[in-house]
Amino acid sequence: MSDAFLERPRWSCSLGGALAAAGNLPSTTPILHAGPGCAGNFAWTNNGAAGLAVTGSCLGLNVPATNIQENEVVFGGLDRLREEILNTIKLMSGQLYFVLTGCLPEVIGDDVEALVAELTSRKNPLVMASVAGFKGDSYHGYEEVLKTLIHKVIKPSASQEKDLVNVWGIPPTQSPFWRGDLEGLKELLGLLGLKANFFFGPTADFPSLTRAASASHNIVVSGLYGLEAAELFQNKFGVPYVQTPLPLGAAASDRFLTLVGQALKIPSRTVKKAIREAGQRHYAYLEPLVDVFNDMESQRHVLIVGEVNYALALTDFFAEDLGWIPELTVIVNQLEPESQAQVLNYHAAMGGTRPEKLIFANQSQIIAAEAKAIWEPPATKYHLNRQPIFVAASSLERSLAQQLGGAHLSLTYPIANRAILSRGYVGYAGGLRLTEDTVSAFIAGR
Repeated sequence: MSDAFLERPRWSCSLGGALAAAGNLPSTTPILHAGPGCAGNFAWTNNGAAGLAVTGSCLGLNVPATNIQENEVVFGGLDRLREEILNTIKLMSGQLYFVLTGCLPEVIGDDVEALVAELTSRKNPLVMASVAGFKGDSYHGYEEVLKTLIHKVIKPSASQEKDLVNVWGIPPTQSPFWRGDLEGLKELLGLLGLKANFFFGPTADFPSLTRAASASHNIVVSGLYGLEAAELFQNKFGVPYVQTPLPLGAAASDRFLTLVGQALKIPSRTVKKAIREAGQRHYAYLEPLVDVFNDMESQRHVLIVGEVNYALALTDFFAEDLGWIPELTVIVNQLEPESQAQVLNYHAAMGGTRPEKLIFANQSQIIAAEAKAIWEPPATKYHLNRQPIFVAASSLERSLAQQLGGAHLSLTYPIANRAILSRGYVGYAGGLRLTEDTVSAFIAGR
């Protein structure tokens, strides 16, 4: 099969990722300078595939957009953008207006930066990011929004708040459980007496965003996303960053608290106490399920398909928290060989679980062929039995799970068969939720 096309893409373009990020900033109104249909397409393919979270106050079909067409392509689209900006400021309130450029205006050469500089004011601050779809995927758009905030919005601070940390690495909507996972991180960091500052989501606020440089550290919960922005932040404001894996479940949360405690020089007795008390509560809730879990012979061989953050975190969770066997982990991101090695080396260095087989692939036919090579062996008497199977993946793998005779739970983008509002799987409480949902998925037919 050719690698020149994408079958059932598992992300949007750079503009889609930037819109998801800018549209979930507090008190921020995004403005798209793009061709017709972009906002509508993102409403259903980007947001709708993140647990039916289709709209927002300035997202989905509500986002202001120029919808430029033939006239603007021939004569330039700046007059149309000027009109859209002024009308948006007049009709929609916001403490920040964020212009995002799509493919058409960047191909024809609109000088959007100059127009934004002309129209911005103290009363109506404007910023822009050049995020044409051909420049990258949604993760690139997320990173560009972070960089724009660092360059244009966040203000220098004369002092640092010792207990304040900024948290990055979870792209809105591209990680369907992003709201709940941020809350899980807030709870985890609170165990160490730290206050988490999030740029995105319903609990973020604009003053905290502008004062982000007063944090003592940035915490990047990813082997890949947000690292460029964290380095830029460190160079500009002198705030160091700590990189950690995404902590799904108890075992990963123990490591997360230990790593953060060491980086921020929190007394080890404080960290150990937090881990001990959180663990006692976690296992007290988990204990009633243990006998039933064992009596049902509930161990499963797991197929995991998803973006790099969640795929590796789920691999760790199923192996360490449930004692299941990750047979095949598929990372769907399109990464250069150097980035692939960087991610895998980081995962190994952090004590992550190595699945029986790990591949980088994003085409459904390739994923299905790899899975069937494992779970549909030759019909010989003494073949290795890798049943029963559990498929932790996206909605796209539901039919594959049926073909393999395994249970399925949608845990990675795209998710169109679950409604997701505040659900998240980060932390000790998140691990309990993930255990509940996983067990419920394979006993649903009883």
